[in-house]
Amino acid sequence: MGKRCSAASPQLLAAPAPREEVAYVTCTYRETCIDQPDFLATVDLNPRSPNYGQVIHRLPMPNLKDELHSSGWSTGCTCFDNASKQWTKLILPSFISSRIYVVDVGSQCRAPRLCKTIEPVDVFWKCNKGYLNVPRSLPNGDVLIANVGDPSGNAKGGFILLDGQNLELKGNWENECESPPSGYEFWYQPRHNVLVSTAGFALKRAGYGFNPDDLKKGVYGRRLNVWDMSCRTLRQCFDLGEDSLPLSVKFLHNPDAAEGYVSCALSGIIYRFYKCQGDNWAVEEVIRIPPKEVTGWIMCRMPGLSFTVDLVISRDDRFLYLSNWLHGDIRQYELSRNCKPRLVGQVFVGGSILRGGPVAVCRDEELKCQPEPLVVKCKRVYGGPSRLQLSLDGKRLYVTNSFYSTWDRQFYPNVVKEGSVMLQIDVDTEKGGLCVNKNFLVDFGKEPNGPCLAKDIHFPSGDSTSEIVP
Repeated sequence: MGKRCSAASPQLLAAPAPREEVAYVTCTYRETCIDQPDFLATVDLNPRSPNYGQVIHRLPMPNLKDELHSSGWSTGCTCFDNASKQWTKLILPSFISSRIYVVDVGSQCRAPRLCKTIEPVDVFWKCNKGYLNVPRSLPNGDVLIANVGDPSGNAKGGFILLDGQNLELKGNWENECESPPSGYEFWYQPRHNVLVSTAGFALKRAGYGFNPDDLKKGVYGRRLNVWDMSCRTLRQCFDLGEDSLPLSVKFLHNPDAAEGYVSCALSGIIYRFYKCQGDNWAVEEVIRIPPKEVTGWIMCRMPGLSFTVDLVISRDDRFLYLSNWLHGDIRQYELSRNCKPRLVGQVFVGGSILRGGPVAVCRDEELKCQPEPLVVKCKRVYGGPSRLQLSLDGKRLYVTNSFYSTWDRQFYPNVVKEGSVMLQIDVDTEKGGLCVNKNFLVDFGKEPNGPCLAKDIHFPSGDSTSEIVP
């Protein structure tokens, strides 16, 4: 049981897909030596607009060095037969300060305003949590936010909960005894009463940079956690192995599908998880990206999936997309009923193994030569692909190239110096295939206050990482 992959529902396939006209992008100045607050950028995505590909509004936060990282909506779930649905409140947790900002994008979608702040002391004292990451709305409208650690920076999993009506901090979602040893991201399927969360890392160690010696010291997590949503208890835990670090996790969009995928940094493995018998779940390896043997890098083997691996599934559940921050490529896999994803598209948009750089590849099971540097609109693109966001129609994949400011500085100092970019990848939704759109570039190196680091992306008209059908 559970071995058959589920196709997307007819409602999903028939749903109208309005084109995105603006994007909200979280931006940070932390680690750039520029003493300015983080901000939410509004980017014009309308090709007919004279401001296409430009930042048209900036909403600065009232504090310094928050490290805006992930973002998410606060208005509960959206049914796919309601094409006019608009989200109105964007939740911005701070990865380092543990502060939570609530932004009103409904009053003026092109000029959002800050409407609420939850201070770190409230999170620390009420929840004994800190270092906040991914927020998502629950079916009842409350907002769940994954945390990476405790107030001291030790690894600690679990979630904090915001009231869906007034967005006040309610406390912890899970019982204290149920907190996993580490946490990072989560996704859920209400019809199966299940929530799946991934591991993370200890910020008081990994927060200062990547040290290969930490791989054997328990700094990085290795568990995939399966939760009972109604009871808020852990149902199963899968140890995915040493040097695994499961980060990004997504269910299929079909609300009846009891399966999803999780990407593991360091090990280079993508697992499929699925419901097998009764309420039991199982995992199986479906993709393995081999490491590269290199010189001129921090280790002699560059992991197959390196540190930040964002994972997005198209709304029709046909394609899965991966970003590989260190190697520099974005991959498109076709999902099929035999549960063996097939690589159908790949494009390099930077990375550490580019030709002419400090890293030389000695042995590579996939590539015959090192990729060429990418230039878009006369700008050399440094760094590697990090955060992904897919348009509702699946034809445009947007990508930014900042993962975490401290690690950006360690691995891609030119990105910190010159600022991030946001790129658009054109997607072939018929046969598969990826191509960089050379007419689109958001250059965050030209910000009025100086170069900044851009991260998470959301569209007010809906996107492929926001919609969960109850």
